[in-house]
Amino acid sequence: MTANLLTIQRCLLTALALSSFATSPVRLASQASSAVKLPDTILFGAAYYEEYTPTDRLDKDVAMMKAAHISVVRIAESTWGTEEPQDGKFDFSHIDRVLAAMDKAGIKVIVGTPTYAVPTWLAREHPDVLAITPDGHGRYGARQNMDITNAHFRAAAEAMIVALVDHVKDHPSVIGYQLDNETKSYRTSGPDVQAAFVAQLKKQWPDLNAFNKEFGLDYWSNRVNDWRDFPDVNGTINASLADAFAEFQRGLVTDYLAWQSNLVHRHARSDQFVTQNFDLDWRGFSYGVQTQVNHFAAAKSLDVAGIDIYHPTQDRLTGTEIAFGGDLTRSLRHGQNYLLIETEAQGFPEWLPYKGQLRLQAFSHLASGANMVEYWHWSTTNNAIETYWRGLLSQDGESNPTYEEARTIGADLARLGPKLVNMKKQNRIAIYVSNQALTAFDSFKFGWASRNTYNDVLRPFYDALYRNNAEVDFIDPSTTDLSQYKLIIVPALYAASDAELRRLNDFAHAGGHVFYTFKSGFSDENVKVRSTKQPGLLAESAGVTYNQFTLPENVSLEGDPYHAGAQANQTKWWMELLTPTTATVLARYQHPVWGSYAAITRNRYGSGEVTYLGFMPSDALIEKLMMEQVQRAGLPTPAQQAHFPIIVRSGVLNNGHAVHYLLNYSPEPASVPYGFGSGRDLLTGGPVKGSATVPLGPWGAAIVEEDGVPTSH
Repeated sequence: MTANLLTIQRCLLTALALSSFATSPVRLASQASSAVKLPDTILFGAAYYEEYTPTDRLDKDVAMMKAAHISVVRIAESTWGTEEPQDGKFDFSHIDRVLAAMDKAGIKVIVGTPTYAVPTWLAREHPDVLAITPDGHGRYGARQNMDITNAHFRAAAEAMIVALVDHVKDHPSVIGYQLDNETKSYRTSGPDVQAAFVAQLKKQWPDLNAFNKEFGLDYWSNRVNDWRDFPDVNGTINASLADAFAEFQRGLVTDYLAWQSNLVHRHARSDQFVTQNFDLDWRGFSYGVQTQVNHFAAAKSLDVAGIDIYHPTQDRLTGTEIAFGGDLTRSLRHGQNYLLIETEAQGFPEWLPYKGQLRLQAFSHLASGANMVEYWHWSTTNNAIETYWRGLLSQDGESNPTYEEARTIGADLARLGPKLVNMKKQNRIAIYVSNQALTAFDSFKFGWASRNTYNDVLRPFYDALYRNNAEVDFIDPSTTDLSQYKLIIVPALYAASDAELRRLNDFAHAGGHVFYTFKSGFSDENVKVRSTKQPGLLAESAGVTYNQFTLPENVSLEGDPYHAGAQANQTKWWMELLTPTTATVLARYQHPVWGSYAAITRNRYGSGEVTYLGFMPSDALIEKLMMEQVQRAGLPTPAQQAHFPIIVRSGVLNNGHAVHYLLNYSPEPASVPYGFGSGRDLLTGGPVKGSATVPLGPWGAAIVEEDGVPTSH
């Protein structure tokens, strides 16, 4: 076959793969079968790869799992090449051995579809399965190197998934399936993907002149006068086009997971659930909103969302990443409890936990709404790139202090799991996040010399609320009903549609409190800067405008209005020169030139109020601003009697009783002011009075169940 015919065939196959979703409806959460059975107790487990072990130790591993009260293992998602050593020739002997052993031990199993690491034979037979990215054509070796839209990959993945699910679905230990692994687009941007992107643009923009105008493509002769002239997007200097392509790539992930979800559901038992282990932005540990995936959209095809959360330990353990990842994942499906599919046991060498930290971490995950705590992984591998990413067991496979501490967690969860499962939150504070705003913000990074990102704005505001025990949900542009909230924090909503901004204005007008940071409302959904005074449509509700901004040098707030102290009172890396229209000035800049401009304003709008922050503050000042917002919205709780390193997180159990997790992120013992209704500590069984202080040891925890039925928390 000629090269041209091969190209045509590949384009046709990929087009069919990309269009398959039009004929295969996505199985949304609302369409999920009522027969699906989700956990009715807290699951405790680890990923287990019998394929990796250098010796046959399955019986010993299972015995050690039973001793640690392990109730679930996750298997199979990493070993496609072992399960299908040649095209169409399947070998499930490792899976069969593990399923038999787990069934005998009473341990449940989540089976992963092994599609994130393609086998060598597939790369040899179809080299086009390796993704073409801005860095060129992918080479075999690393995982997640494939083009998730490629028809040859899809065909092989479908055959693998169907064979695997058909093989294991009737096994009594199998309770659910994990799709792929930390799925992303992997920056796939080859000719076929770009052709599909252009086809989508043509549908969205039938008028080519309107497309050019909205995207500003006359600039530097980037104008597209014929769709056939459309250039390689990887070279674009146009943020509107780059961000539209990023949104398209996120859509590929949503569609790919929906395709897998539909496929698995068609072959699985009706009571088996489907999940996916999302991951977060990575900074050497889990950090912020994931750039490459719209988790809110992708979660719709799942029965239950899952998350991987990794974080610093030892002296750097704060619990912030645990809470952030948990709060975000719980919010993806409107408050549904989630599965913690991966977190570290020993982890990297610098993450080896101090005594007590493993227990503290586990209970912290439950405090955010996790229905499962699962470690990656059970026993550390003896070969390959993750040799030094250690599981519960080291390479010797013997007991160690981390494993022994896990045994105490397992024992507590075996006793308390049925009571603690499906705890519900009733939060009245939300943080508004947007993938679209994230990619738009990061396209410019605010000034030619600045490296600050969207997550650099988001996380300090979340962290400040966390340190003060003010719990939050996350919402995004798909959240149309805001009525359950009284306070919405909106960090750097750089790109947003008119409809989004009007919805937020309406929320404030109806009595809500909204807190905007700088660069909100600046551009529309196509990253076209609004040609009005900023902040665009938000100017009405915020009662403030500006049309100039700068990078601050030696700028502070006049008079230190929040008593933050000289160092914390400084402005950081961005400032807008605000002029109030109807708003009250809360703070002005202290500067010989910029001193006439407002820095923070507040405006009454309808029955509510809107605060606008024109600069990036210090962490200490953010904390004061956030707690002022909590107070003004009438949302303080007894949890605010404590402050980090004491963390208090609350919910409502299935029996209607309130429950409070008291967590000490400190190597020092602490006495925690309680302040809620009288109850008892579920870990010790001891009584706790409403006016009491609760003693916690170093890295200690208590779980207090109130005696009475609460009305609100």
